[in-house]
Amino acid sequence: MNMALPTKEQQLWADLEIGVIIHLDMVTFEPKYKFRRQWGYVPPAEKFTPMGLDTDQWIRCAASAGAKYAVLVAKHCSGFSLWPTDVHDYSVKRSPWKDGRGDVVGNFFASCEKYGVKPGLYYSASCNAYCNIDNPGKVRNGGREAQEQYNELVLAQLTELWTRYGPVFEVWFDGGCMPVEQGGPDIAALLRELQPDAVVFQGPPGVKSLLRWVGNEKGIAPEDCPAVEDGVWAPAESDFPNRKNCSFQGGWFWHAGEECAVLSADTLFEKYLTSAGRNTNMLIGMVIDDRGLFPETDAAAFSAFGVKLERAFGTPMACLEQVRGHRHHLVLPEGAQATYLVMMEDISQGERVQGFTVNGKINGKCIGHKRIIALPPNMKEIALEITQARDEPVLRKIAVY
Repeated sequence: MNMALPTKEQQLWADLEIGVIIHLDMVTFEPKYKFRRQWGYVPPAEKFTPMGLDTDQWIRCAASAGAKYAVLVAKHCSGFSLWPTDVHDYSVKRSPWKDGRGDVVGNFFASCEKYGVKPGLYYSASCNAYCNIDNPGKVRNGGREAQEQYNELVLAQLTELWTRYGPVFEVWFDGGCMPVEQGGPDIAALLRELQPDAVVFQGPPGVKSLLRWVGNEKGIAPEDCPAVEDGVWAPAESDFPNRKNCSFQGGWFWHAGEECAVLSADTLFEKYLTSAGRNTNMLIGMVIDDRGLFPETDAAAFSAFGVKLERAFGTPMACLEQVRGHRHHLVLPEGAQATYLVMMEDISQGERVQGFTVNGKINGKCIGHKRIIALPPNMKEIALEITQARDEPVLRKIAVY
């Protein structure tokens, strides 16, 4: 039977389960800035003043929450570039930070290497206020020549990002990329040339390791969320900000006085269950404040979440590994209070399970990389039956915690 299979990069990405996406842009220093209401104006580069910026602190905090990869927003919608781009002057080169000799992207990659976290990069090709560009990457006031100039700028900046710092684990496009046939830059060809092993979120057609958006910014995937869509392996990533939406920026960027909006460790844990526990990866936003740090309140929530995660899923009370077939049985220790059932398919063999039942009472359709089921109290055993499958089920793990 023909079956969609993940690339080895997609398999690794799924195993990492938790990532962070880190936001720092001009709105951090000019909170009232709204690029769609102020076309023709961007905050001066001199306002970028994160004088205490410490990417080591960012990545330590991310790791404390269990994150194994991190995506830095290298250029958001203002157009300000967090690296010293050669393409234009609207970047850290014009900032008082480090007297214009700093490179946030370079620091970020060094910190990721230091702490064993895989680095990713976000680049918004679809919006750039400095260049007068709005969705889906079109010049607002200009003809074909202006569009071609912008396309060249995009490719030049991506070339810088994809050649200066080493392998990029995940490439993140917010809102996707305007297709070449509609007048957009040929990003797919550049990606295949410079970062062929990256997993690509909302990337252009023609790249090999695609990821898709789960459809909301709440960290909530559908209970049954297959990795295969339209016959293509493209697993979903469930992104959400680590602060509630108290402002027009949706909680992705830091704003003073919003410490009460920080998601608690309990909330982060629930979102783990509804993201990583539903066959998607969990991507948590990190707000960086005007000092250049992940704030203390936010950092404490991350650390507490990491502890809670380890306590919940540290050591199973019963476990089967690398098993085949449609029926599996686990007897739980006497007096044990089971809370969660964790099931994992061997996705190198594809997503085979299309229906299952637990103890004849809990039903589902998709397992995929990982499915976490909250169990009712006082369970003494687990009887898992695969009721429908494309081929012989191959389960990497069945565990009770």
